[in-house]
Amino acid sequence: MFGDHCPLVVTPAQLHNLQAENKSASQDLIVLDASWHMPTSPRKGDQEYLAAHIPSARFLDIDRVASPHLLNLAHMMPDPQTFVAACSKLGIAPSTHVVIYDSHGVFSSPRALYMFRTFGHNRSSILDGGLPGWLAHGGNIEQGEPKIVPHSKYAAPTLNQEAVKDYEQMVANAELDPSHSPDAYYVLDARSKGRFLGTDPEPRPGLSSGHIPHSISLPFNTFLETHAVPEDIASNIINNLPLKLLPTYTRLRSTQGMLFALEESLGHERAKEVLEGKRQVVASCGSGMTAGVIWLGLKLLGVERVGIYDESWTGYAMRPGSKIVKGE
Repeated sequence: MFGDHCPLVVTPAQLHNLQAENKSASQDLIVLDASWHMPTSPRKGDQEYLAAHIPSARFLDIDRVASPHLLNLAHMMPDPQTFVAACSKLGIAPSTHVVIYDSHGVFSSPRALYMFRTFGHNRSSILDGGLPGWLAHGGNIEQGEPKIVPHSKYAAPTLNQEAVKDYEQMVANAELDPSHSPDAYYVLDARSKGRFLGTDPEPRPGLSSGHIPHSISLPFNTFLETHAVPEDIASNIINNLPLKLLPTYTRLRSTQGMLFALEESLGHERAKEVLEGKRQVVASCGSGMTAGVIWLGLKLLGVERVGIYDESWTGYAMRPGSKIVKGE
């Protein structure tokens, strides 16, 4: 359907067509459920996958396909060997078109897409609207364990190091004032404005809120829009599932809507710098998950020079020597 030029985002209708074209158990198309929930939530992605998933989908545990971290941070970018092992186990080949979704709509799937794209697997997309959007458009579901698939061969890829920022790089960048240093990159913080300002607490007990010096608040939900699940779908399907999906779900805003959000946050001139490729951008959030939404939105706007601070705020604020700004 897309050849070698897979889009960053596919619709439920497009996924339905892709599945119709790939009815055989081939490696051409593999759908992944990458649902993830906050550690404070009672919901568990792997359990919900067993309760309901898109037909033939396999479960991608973002917390397991990750590198260990000295601060015990979760879902850090895996090393090439870990990524290859996960792809092999899931039956993914370098030629596979991987379509990723989550149970919120758009929440954790962009982080998984960022992982695939950063390892050069550009035949990858997210499903806009996720599982609720799939159901809202009349999609079928399956329950239970996935079918056993033969392991695939996946050659060791090269990680795009420019797209993954670490603590030392963020500290060095925080010493530069972007308004005076063209080499400084803009750090876009995807957390809520209250956490950015330091007026609201962090979900992790004992962790200070606030922000990295010179960073800019751009809450991830400003790139999203909320949709209600149609009443007939909610009453006849979702309410009868052995899992609790919310009555609303998120989808990506139009590119015009995301452009408006970007300009409202950065201002016209700084947004122009980003869009024209004159300034590198790094997205950050609480733990590196919802920064993926900002990364994806910027990619959809044509921005190439965008990465993610892998540790994000948790890794930064846990270190005693980190400079923390509260207020604007």
